[in-house]
Amino acid sequence: MRTVVATRYVTALREGGSLPGLVEADDDGLYVVKFRGAGQGPRALAAELIAGEIARALGLNVPELVLVELDPRIAVAEPDPEIQDLLRASAGLNVGLDFLPGSLPYNPLDPVAAELAAEVVWFDALVLNVDRTPRNPNLLHWHDALWLIDHGASFFRHHRAGEPGWDASAAAREPFPAISEHVLIDAAAPLRSVDERLAALLGPSVLERIVGLVPDAWADPAPYLDFLAARLRAPRPFVEEADRGRDAAG
Repeated sequence: MRTVVATRYVTALREGGSLPGLVEADDDGLYVVKFRGAGQGPRALAAELIAGEIARALGLNVPELVLVELDPRIAVAEPDPEIQDLLRASAGLNVGLDFLPGSLPYNPLDPVAAELAAEVVWFDALVLNVDRTPRNPNLLHWHDALWLIDHGASFFRHHRAGEPGWDASAAAREPFPAISEHVLIDAAAPLRSVDERLAALLGPSVLERIVGLVPDAWADPAPYLDFLAARLRAPRPFVEEADRGRDAAG
């Protein structure tokens, strides 16, 4: 994974609860940056990175993810005190997604191929992504293709890590009823039709490589690996749960 250095804070993207920002970097690229100093903390960055790279391993379209090194002195040029505080609190590594110029938000009325919809639902059920609903699809149309963005809400139970009762392996076997609210659930083919093929793409070496990308300062990578290994173990309860949601939506 590439590391770039932030050279200019361009603008805030206030539609995101974590106050992401558009940032220019030393490679002349523009990135939508999620900041470690935001309210959700560095575990949200770990979720963004791990979930995004899992989606890519499954063949789904995700903007390039990079690590963004931020010098807190960049805050001096910002007139907004809230953004100044955010930038100062985000010194070091953050996560950035390649900005897709000219992309358009997904409209829930737009048609999506049934197999692709099933793949996206399967992926979101795997990573416990609670943030792909009709209210907030986190999908873009770009170059005649569907692109997945904003995965910081994945693995939502990891925010309890270290608290009594948190067990990544046990949590991994939960069926995830919230998948019934997925924006693509009623367009999807039966998930059992894509289940074995997608699971086969996420072997131990693939998961180890992806989880190993998480900087030590963000989170302990071991629980994520335990979670994913247990969640991918057949039979996968989240597949049955998603198909129940799909049948109900249909």
